[in-house]
Amino acid sequence: MENAKLSENFYDKIKPRLHKRIGRELRGAKHVFDLGCGDCELVRYLADTYGQKVAGVDISANSFPNKRNITKNNKRIRCIRKDAARLSFIRSETVDAVIISWALHEMKNPQAVLQETHRVLRPGGKVLVVEFQRNSLAQTLWNENYYTIKELTGSLGKAGFEDIRAKRIEHKQIIWINAHRGTN
Repeated sequence: MENAKLSENFYDKIKPRLHKRIGRELRGAKHVFDLGCGDCELVRYLADTYGQKVAGVDISANSFPNKRNITKNNKRIRCIRKDAARLSFIRSETVDAVIISWALHEMKNPQAVLQETHRVLRPGGKVLVVEFQRNSLAQTLWNENYYTIKELTGSLGKAGFEDIRAKRIEHKQIIWINAHRGTN
């Protein structure tokens, strides 16, 4: 499908569907971090829907929530204003899963973010990268630079991830990649 055939609100329409898909993908993880979390919407969704211990990390103050620590239905949600390339406040090998959704292209040092992600994941832990595709509708709408699958899988491999699986979803507008930290 050509970009011209997609409506400008395409991403708003698919966001709830993507949240559900992300939740299903990460449902077995108990301790999850959302890097580049923005307003912590996905953080709240995962905690509310799957009962996970979820924290969001974002460097920007633009859409960051005023309430950073929320306890709701005995679930604690944390939103932390920090640089995802410097996760020194997280101990090594303690996180079950990390999601980086529509954010890696915004980060100043994406390779450092992926290396820090690898460090904080427990052996066998999962990273899920959901990103806009180069030459997608997003690039047309917002005039930003996005990645190809080859670039993203190469960066994940360079950071030490294994079992890297990538595909294009949602009319080939979104790149969906999951990878694991090795168990050795």
